[in-house]
Amino acid sequence: MVKKKTNTITINDEEYTEDQLTDQQKVMINHVADLDRKIGSTQFNLDQLHVGKKAFVDMLTASLETSHDQ
Repeated sequence: MVKKKTNTITINDEEYTEDQLTDQQKVMINHVADLDRKIGSTQFNLDQLHVGKKAFVDMLTASLETSHDQ
C-alpha cells in the first residue's frame, strides 16, 4: 500500500492541507513563496554591495592616507 504524502502549509499558526485551499489561495501561496525567494536573493545581493562598497571606501581611505603622507 502506497501512502500519498499530503502537503500542509501553516498560516497564522493554523495548518491547512492542499485540498482545503482554493485554486486562488494556492496561487497566492505560490506568489508569497516566490516573493520570499526574491527577497532572500535581493538581501544576498545587497550584502554583496555593502561589502563591495566598504572595500572601495577602505581602499580609497588607505590611498588618501598614503598620498597625504608623501
